[in-house]
Amino acid sequence: MVRIWIIVVLILTHFTAIAQVDTGAVSKPAPKRVAPVTPAKVKADSSQHKPKPVSNTIKPATVTDTTKRMVDSAALVPKIPQRSQYDITIDSLKKWNTYFKHLDETPVNDISQSRPDQQDDWLVYVVGGILLLLGIFRVSYLKFFGDLFRAFLNPTLSQRQLKDQLSQSPFPNFLLNFFWVITLGFYIYLLMYRLDYINDEIKWMLIPGLMLLVGLIYAVKYVVLRFCGWLFGSADLIDAYVFILYLINKVLGIVLVPFLVILAFCSDDLAKIGLYISLFFIVLMVGYRYVRSYSLVKQHLAFSKLHFFLYLCAFEVVPVLIIIKALLRIVNG
Repeated sequence: MVRIWIIVVLILTHFTAIAQVDTGAVSKPAPKRVAPVTPAKVKADSSQHKPKPVSNTIKPATVTDTTKRMVDSAALVPKIPQRSQYDITIDSLKKWNTYFKHLDETPVNDISQSRPDQQDDWLVYVVGGILLLLGIFRVSYLKFFGDLFRAFLNPTLSQRQLKDQLSQSPFPNFLLNFFWVITLGFYIYLLMYRLDYINDEIKWMLIPGLMLLVGLIYAVKYVVLRFCGWLFGSADLIDAYVFILYLINKVLGIVLVPFLVILAFCSDDLAKIGLYISLFFIVLMVGYRYVRSYSLVKQHLAFSKLHFFLYLCAFEVVPVLIIIKALLRIVNG
């Protein structure tokens, strides 16, 4: 039995060996099929031509084209102009300076209304002439002006000493008295002009008429005082009083000059303020004149204060009021 199984095994092994040899003989042409398959995967042609696109991307011509494109694109970018220091300074001023802040805003047209021509150009020439006269007197007689204001501001000096200093120049005395007449006459005209007491028809006659009236009043007053001094034997006293009277008049004529400019050219509000201030100075100077006159006359004559007050009312205040009343009647018709 064992032998039978051994024989069967040997037979089977023999047939399997024959079968292996036959399949190998039949599949002998297989190497021909495998040999070309393996190189098919890595073909010589494909390996040589595959990197071809890479070589195209790094051609010099392509590099040249990109640089040209870069140059062209750089040329298309607008160049920013360099700003000067002047432009930088102006821009900084526009930011913080008050006068440059509104340059970029829309301007507002402020059209002022046309005003009627009042034909007052001649006032410029009159005021300019008065200022020119004062300047000529000031430059020509410098020492006289110094002595004049020193005598006005220092009443304790001897009257004779002051008179001697100022009487050495009679022509400057006459010029300043003439200037006082012009200034006071023109001041009265401006006062009436601001108070609307003047008609256009009498403008040209009123100014010289007022100047002549002021000059006539003070000339008559001077003659009457001299006559009274000769009549009552008080020539020295009248001399001292006339000196004080015309000294203060000269100073007042100079003080009124700035107010002439204000009354002639300023607006109504400023002119009103200037009018009140000028009247205050006039009252102050007249009061100062009477105080100095009283102390002077008291040294020579014995009289009461009531008599001095009656003298002021009769010879100083009442004539002025009568003249103003007469002027208003003449002007208003």
